[in-house]
Parts: sequence; C-alpha cells; structure tokens
Amino acid sequence: MTVWLLGDQLHPDHHVLDGADRVLLIEATAFADRRSYHPQKLGLVFAAMRHARDRLRDAGYAVEYRRAERFGDALDAHFEAHPGDDLRLMRPPSYGAADRLRELVDARGGTLTLVDDDRFLCSPAAFDEWHDGGDFRHEDFYRWLRRREGVLLADGDPVGGQWNFDESNRETPPDDWSPPPAPRYEPDDLTRETLDWVGERFDTWGEREGFAWPVTREGALDALDHFVTHRLPEFGPYQDAMVGDEWALAHSLLSSSLNLGLLGPREVIDAAVGAWERDAAPIESVEGFVRQVLGWREFMRHVYRRTMPDLAEGDVLDRSRDLPSLYYDGETRMRCLDEAVSHVYDHGYAHHIERLMLLSNFATLVGADPHELNEWFHFGFVDAYHWVTTPNVLGMGSFATDAFTSKPYVSSGNYVDKMSDHCATCPYDVDATTGEDACPFNALYWDFLKEHEETLRGTGRMGLMYSHVDRKGDEEWEAIRERASRLRERAAEGSL
Repeated sequence: MTVWLLGDQLHPDHHVLDGADRVLLIEATAFADRRSYHPQKLGLVFAAMRHARDRLRDAGYAVEYRRAERFGDALDAHFEAHPGDDLRLMRPPSYGAADRLRELVDARGGTLTLVDDDRFLCSPAAFDEWHDGGDFRHEDFYRWLRRREGVLLADGDPVGGQWNFDESNRETPPDDWSPPPAPRYEPDDLTRETLDWVGERFDTWGEREGFAWPVTREGALDALDHFVTHRLPEFGPYQDAMVGDEWALAHSLLSSSLNLGLLGPREVIDAAVGAWERDAAPIESVEGFVRQVLGWREFMRHVYRRTMPDLAEGDVLDRSRDLPSLYYDGETRMRCLDEAVSHVYDHGYAHHIERLMLLSNFATLVGADPHELNEWFHFGFVDAYHWVTTPNVLGMGSFATDAFTSKPYVSSGNYVDKMSDHCATCPYDVDATTGEDACPFNALYWDFLKEHEETLRGTGRMGLMYSHVDRKGDEEWEAIRERASRLRERAAEGSL
C-alpha cells in the first residue's frame, strides 16, 4: 500500500501515513504553466515538498518523489513499477479533485482509498450533521465548534464573558507604535535551488527576491512560537489596522504553513490559548486569532464544499469589467492600493483587511469581474488555494454570491481613513466625493449603491447605507455618476 501525499499535505504526523509501505509525492508542473503565479508561491510549494521528501526519508519511509508535467505521467511511472498498487490519499478539499485523481488511478489499474483530511478539525460528516439546512451562519458555527472542541470555555461559557471581542479589536496604532519584526526564514541551499529553478522554468508575476517563508515543519513551528511570543499580544487591537510601509503588522503569517499542512489547526489554537492561560496575551487577541482559525477557516472549507460548483459560477450583481491594470502593474496614485498591491507583489501576501477592504472593495466598486479578481488572488498569494480563495473572494470580498453573506462589504474612503494612515499622504482628498482630486472610493461607493439599488436595498444591514442614499438630490447624483464614470475609464486606462 502506498500513501499518496499531495503538495499541501506535508505534516509529518498525518494519520494517513499510519502503516504506509511507501510514500508517493508527485511534483507536477502543468498547473503552473496555465497562469503566471507568484514566484514565492511556487517556490514555497515546491521547496516545502522537497524538504518533506527528505524529512520522510530521514524518518525511515520509502519515498518515491516523481517529477512530471502532469499527475497522469507520474502515475504511469508509478504503476509501471508497482502494478495494481493500492493508494491511500487524504481527500483534497478543492472541488472535483478527488474524483479526478480517482479516475487517473483507476485508468492505470490501481485503487484509490480516500480518508478524512486531518488538516481540519471539523469533518464533512460533523458539519453536515450540524447544518441540516437553512442559511450558513458563521457565528452559530463558531460557537458550536468552540463548544465541541472545548476552546476558551469555563464551565461551558466563553471565557471573558463573551463569544467575540470584535469591538475591542478595531483600534489604530499610535504614531509611535512599531510592530514586532516579521520573522524571516532565509532560504537554505535546497530552497534557493528551487527558487532559481522556478525563476528559470516558469513565467511568473511578483518579486522572487526577499523570500522568507518557512518551508519545513521546523520552520513552521518556529514561526508559530514567534507569533505567540512576539506578535499575538498586539494582534487583537490592531488586526484591522493598515499602516504605511508595514506589510505584516502583528498578523500571524501562519496561513501558508497551515494550508500546506506544515502546521495543524489544533496545535496552532492550543499555542494561542496557552499564551492567554499564562497571561502572556490578552483574551481579545487570543479569541480574535482563534476565531480566524477555528471559526472562519473551518467554515470556509465547508461552505465551499456545500455550495460548489454554483459558488464559482455567475454573479448576483452581473459585473464584467476587466480588473484594473493597477492590480497587475501597481501603477496608481492611490496610496492605499499602491501599498496593498505592492505587498502582494513583494511578498505574495497582504493581511485580511487589505484583502477585504482595499483590494476586494475597490474591485467591487469599480465593477470588475469577480471571477478575474478570484484568479488574481489565487495566483498572487502564497496561502491561496481554490477552496479558500473562492468563498472568501466571491462571497465576502465581492458579493458575487449571497450563499453565506447578507451584504457586500463595501465602503467609501472614510473607512480607509479611519483604519489607516494612508490618506494623510495620498494626493486624493478623502473628504471629497466629486472633483478631480476627490478620493476614488467615494464616488464609486455611492454610484455602486445606486446602480445596484434594486438588488441591495432591503438586504440585511443595508438600511443605514440607503438612508444616506435617499438624502442626496438629483444634482449631487449627476455629479457622482459623472465622477464614477470617469474613474472607471481611468481605471481601465491605468491612469488612477
């Protein structure tokens, strides 16, 4: 029996390895030829796979590491060496992947047994038993799973007296605050060799130099310890803040390691809870982080599973404009977007508020095709996989689907000004809606609400927004529409 580990299933203690005669890893490259991925994403995936190969061999496993253009090519070689082999695989979360892989194995005379994916705490069966129909509500799921897993509870009640501390986690840091330095994991010889190969072999988008992501289990554990020790205490209050020239702030930077399987969700949660139990981090920070991992990450996995393929098709707001060129070349005078796109280009990463309230918000307001935006997130971020980008971008980010969100997460420049220091140094005036120097977010925001009024008015939590819409007169609306129309033209021209 052979255990087949995919490139994002790299934890050395996965239950699927129990009793394995051999381990198969396939480094297939065809996916990376279909679009220009970020070189740090490709380098991270391939270097992590090669390091996992060596670690498994050192642990005594017989490892077959096959490099091929496609999975089928590698499986041809595997079954030539092991006719009729039985393969065991953790069920991949991306839609249709398990069926496609089973077909490849069956066609070559082998068998494929699928087992639960222990990179998550909530199995499909458990989620389906909990959710027996109706709407998908994250808060309900989060509370149920916290109770089931016994996380941050005292006698069955949430510690600190409440289930979430969002209201305490929306601060902007003072001018003299500096975030803890982000940990750096300098490439070793194998990783550098892999990065060089990526640069030569593939057409990529983004900066290759400066790669500093953990590619081994040991590096990922060190990154977890660094976060809990140095960054977690201030993560909570400033998790929604945006600061010029700071790409990481106090965020964990653990998502790539979690999604590769280098870290498990329970050990990450336990480490954060342990910091609170020894008074090394406040409950506001710890609960906020736990909610991201135990709540949102698990929830996204199952919403994706339950709503595909409809989730990835269509758009409730019927948008079709091209994603503005600034997402690809970073050319814009808008300080906030210049920062966010630069973070993605330089690091393959931007934190969650930049993703939601800058990158997704602007694309939504300008009327860009949400599916192109999803593709951009998929190839540009080191932690992006179809199962996680699709519900986040098409649901939360762009409101292409209302499967689990009740309103679009859109805002004017006022939100950006409140949560960042970008507006103070931006050539656009955040307080102006119309006029050549007015912040583009403002006119686009009001025009978006007006354009989609029939769909959005009456939608959950949109009443306050439309009460402001109703206060504007015809002359003001004419000026807003003219400004918004010109902004969309300039976005298409690349002259924002």
